[in-house]
Amino acid sequence: MNKDNLSDEQAVRKVQKGRSEYFRFIVERYSSRIFSIGMRFFFNSEDSADFTQEVFLKAFDKIESYREIAPFRFWLVKLAYNLGINMKKSLPAEHSPAEFVDAVYTGESPDETHMNNELREVLLSEINKLPERYRICLDFYFFFGLKYSEISEITGFPVNTIKSDVFRAKNILRDRLRGTLAEECYEM
Repeated sequence: MNKDNLSDEQAVRKVQKGRSEYFRFIVERYSSRIFSIGMRFFFNSEDSADFTQEVFLKAFDKIESYREIAPFRFWLVKLAYNLGINMKKSLPAEHSPAEFVDAVYTGESPDETHMNNELREVLLSEINKLPERYRICLDFYFFFGLKYSEISEITGFPVNTIKSDVFRAKNILRDRLRGTLAEECYEM
């Protein structure tokens, strides 16, 4: 079966029946998303790559516990989030955030790309300064496109708290970016 025609749930069922080679479809589909989650926790490529590997190892070990109550991507993101929280707690205090920029080819001119990278850096820098709870809710809502109810299931925060945290995070960012070029480019 072609991997493009195979749903996550179909691949998982095959893995659960002993066809472990189908797990590679899961890894191929979600490695960049899991790596992005790792970047939001660890702020560097090396730790994020280790995190990504750990998530997939844990997912493979726990695949039998997936029961199709929610979409598989949701189950995987929740597993990644919980692992990220646990791994972050075990890091030494001097492990501080480094700035990163997602490199994506957009077809822009070099000047536009440079300006957009600088704007993205400013925005990510300000996002990284938010309280962790606000940052996590903002990331899941805007960057990963999760619904408030999904974020609640992953984090354990009540839905209204998540809505409030996203609202407060947007206001903090709006205030911090006021008067900068980033304010004009990123409508919040």
